Amino acid sequence: MNARVVVADDQSVVREGIVMLLGLLPGIEVVGAAKDGEEAVELVAELAPDVVLMDLRMPRCDGAEATRRIRRDHPGTQVVVLTTFADDDSLFPALQAGARGYLTKDAGGEEIVRAIQAVLSGEAGLSPSVQRRLLERVTAGPPPLPTAPEPQLPDGLTPRELEVLVLIAEGLSNLEIARSLNISQATVKSHINNLFAKAGVRDRAQAVRYAYVRGLAQPPG
Repeated sequence: MNARVVVADDQSVVREGIVMLLGLLPGIEVVGAAKDGEEAVELVAELAPDVVLMDLRMPRCDGAEATRRIRRDHPGTQVVVLTTFADDDSLFPALQAGARGYLTKDAGGEEIVRAIQAVLSGEAGLSPSVQRRLLERVTAGPPPLPTAPEPQLPDGLTPRELEVLVLIAEGLSNLEIARSLNISQATVKSHINNLFAKAGVRDRAQAVRYAYVRGLAQPPG
């Protein structure tokens, strides 16, 4: 029994060439050809093919969106992408949309037949280059999570100077601050001198007011 196939490609010369090639291959029956993703979805609804050979970059409705709609509304039809592009921005959206096969347009007739037979058997029909790309992606692990930007402190205060300022606002002495932060009193004095200079304050009372005004510390009560 022949596999009934719809071809979707926006370039008429390429589309006609693929249809002609498929017509020469055993076990393949081309039942329709679409010039964009929108028409591909319509043909699937009308003809219920076994497989769509889907280009990706097409007007009106691209291949990934057409694949998503076909797999959602017509789960009996499998999709094999046949495209020029094998980059991550093309490959992964198409597979996430539900494509079970992915070939580049330099694939030969035998490779296309194997991919169609594979997806109809419930397997993946991927070209060797795409298989390598997926393997590289898996072995590389997930991309690192973006790190949250450091909060911007006023007047160039460092995080440690902010800690000291907050403890001053809480009424702690230099000795108590040193014990709280596990640093020496000399280091505490150095941080205080630096934050006083940056904040433009002369004493602890002005430093406390500075912290309250800028929302760096909350007044008691």
